[in-house]
Amino acid sequence: MVETIGRCLGETSPMKVDFVSKKTPTVGEYVYLKYNNQIVLGMIDSLFRGSTTLSNDILNPETIEKILKIEGNIDHYVRGSVTILGDKDKLQIPKTPAPPGTEVIKADVELLKEVFGRSNGIRIGSILTEPEVPVMLDVNKMVSRHLAILAMTGSGKSNTTSIIIDQLLAIGGTMVVFDMHSEYGNAKFPNGEIKEIAPQLNPRDLDFNEFKELAVINDNAVNQERYLRDAYEYADDLTTEGESTNFIETMESKLNSIELELENEGTQSEKNTVKQVLYKLNDLKRKYKKILNSTDVADIVSILEPGKANIIRLGSIDERATDIIVKHVLSKILYRRKNAINNPNAETLDFPVFCIIEEAHMLASSRRGTRSKSVIGKIAREGRKFGVGLCLVSQSPKSLDSEILSQVNNMIILRLIEPGDQRHVQESSESLSEDLLNQLPALNIGEAVVLGQMTKLPTMVKVDEFKGKTVGNDLNITDLWMKSKREREESIKKGINDIDELGI
Repeated sequence: MVETIGRCLGETSPMKVDFVSKKTPTVGEYVYLKYNNQIVLGMIDSLFRGSTTLSNDILNPETIEKILKIEGNIDHYVRGSVTILGDKDKLQIPKTPAPPGTEVIKADVELLKEVFGRSNGIRIGSILTEPEVPVMLDVNKMVSRHLAILAMTGSGKSNTTSIIIDQLLAIGGTMVVFDMHSEYGNAKFPNGEIKEIAPQLNPRDLDFNEFKELAVINDNAVNQERYLRDAYEYADDLTTEGESTNFIETMESKLNSIELELENEGTQSEKNTVKQVLYKLNDLKRKYKKILNSTDVADIVSILEPGKANIIRLGSIDERATDIIVKHVLSKILYRRKNAINNPNAETLDFPVFCIIEEAHMLASSRRGTRSKSVIGKIAREGRKFGVGLCLVSQSPKSLDSEILSQVNNMIILRLIEPGDQRHVQESSESLSEDLLNQLPALNIGEAVVLGQMTKLPTMVKVDEFKGKTVGNDLNITDLWMKSKREREESIKKGINDIDELGI
């Protein structure tokens, strides 16, 4: 049955109409208008309720009370505005505006299923105002044109990411998840498997400047840099010739030799400098032993498994090492996918990969340069041609590099309150209108604005609840404190009982 919400009034445009109603629709609700032999779809983006009896020029609340006693239930009206989304068949904006007085009709479930339905998509959730209508995302557009999942902490970001991973696993998708807090290793996905990967690199793959950064040698420490470079080049030569498999110990050996040479003829300053470099290299070995242990270590990209969520656990290492690992893994993925397309006789990666970067603002940062930022930007620009997709997950959108974010053509935006985050996202996305921007602070947990090429229309969505073992949940602080309290009390009680038994 056709449900008329209201009628257009005032001046209309091809992009927006105002309407007045006696009913109370909801923001985000889909409606349509019939004119010029076409059905034009729209979304209610703002609503106001008013009364002609209780107008704005009444300044005394006692006057309102008297009117209510006399009139009883007074009439009210609802005014709202509708953003035009396009005609039903092609979703093209009409060339002419709707005539004032045109009916604004609620879009029924069947119409919405016809508009939003797609046979080759993955489900993210349902339309916020129509739970019966699923929202399906075009996987090809999502992966090739990249995705950003943005939200303030606690708004459902991890749940949304888990839904995306699980749905891609269901169709045989291959993902690499850069797991900054080592959360996904404990996740269970109903539609597929994970492969946990330890963060390891062949030390020979690191260039000198990366070693210098891990050893925390500043640019102005030119003498320390010189000795470290001598040790690096010595170790690089020996491991290339197969005479050593432990890169860092070979560097230490070279520095020890330099120290001995300086023992008799070197200045005290030179001796101190070598000792400082040895100390810093020893500290590097202590901190990064697990990730830079041997030149025999397996290449992370070569052990990726197709059809699985390949989880690289990064929670136990610091930002310097994380940055370098992400840079090397992404660089090799892009390089080998290029070979798979253009040079199959070289080293290749024979399946497309969707790279999910948690805490993306740490690496693709607007505030500081990182080693991985360049390759993230390169994938954002070129990845679609070679089957390398990018998913940036962040609770601090304003900290994301604007140039990289502007290359991301799809967004799932959950609740965002901070104005700087909102504006940064809007400036980077052509699809996020002012009206949708204004909805972001009012979203509840698990509600999102979904927009971009992966969906036919910008949509307000209730994201599905992940049914597997969840990740990224807040700790139950109360339960942990109570557990700790019980354990302390039991320990004290046991100590008292032990003393009583000894008769002390």
